[in-house]
Amino acid sequence: MRDRLSGCSDGYVEETMNREMILENVERIRRELAEAAEGRYPVPRLMAVTKTRPPEEILLLKDAGITEIGENRVQELKSKLPALGGGFRIHLIGRLQRNKVRQIVTDVSMIQSVDSVALAEEISRRAAGAGLCMDVLAEISPAGEEQKGGIPAAETESFLRQIAPLEGLRVKGLMAVMPLTEDTEYLDGLFAGMRKLFERMREAAVPGVDMEELSMGMSGDYRLAARHGATVVRVGSAIFGPRETH
Repeated sequence: MRDRLSGCSDGYVEETMNREMILENVERIRRELAEAAEGRYPVPRLMAVTKTRPPEEILLLKDAGITEIGENRVQELKSKLPALGGGFRIHLIGRLQRNKVRQIVTDVSMIQSVDSVALAEEISRRAAGAGLCMDVLAEISPAGEEQKGGIPAAETESFLRQIAPLEGLRVKGLMAVMPLTEDTEYLDGLFAGMRKLFERMREAAVPGVDMEELSMGMSGDYRLAARHGATVVRVGSAIFGPRETH
């Protein structure tokens, strides 16, 4: 009995420590986002990237006031849904294969990684078939990294004009994944370029496009993203600590 009680106590202590760490990290990140925005832009919303994180850890985000989470993998997301209990707005932020759209179209509130007309058409078809209209972002490749997905910045307006008329989706803005580099000056230029592109697309006023969201910035570069007017940043390890692998 002593061993069982000890195990329960250890679990309680661990959960309490995780909760305190998450609360402290979220408070710090929000403070840094506000400082980086410097009054030039609204402070971006903080989305928690929950890839590899168990549901019991994700649920602690509610205490920090986080209501939006981002998941990368369809199967992992599906496995967590029963335990999450519908308490979050879930965004699919990883590369999405067309044959997996049907599996998640009723479970997420936004798909951020739309980078082909074929994928947009499949989302539209599946969403319309379910009586839904899915919010999506056009994923841009600011550094031209083909392996990460995303369309070239120069093709953004053309892409938006092709997907905006699709009945089962609403285009709400742009998303970008920056390259992994410690060259801050290079990253700063990419973030600045994304903000300029976002503003150009606003001015273009493509019919059927609500250019409201600019999703960019992750754990290593969210301050730069806030400095250049991101509306939402996608942060994982800076909230939870080093990511587990499996």
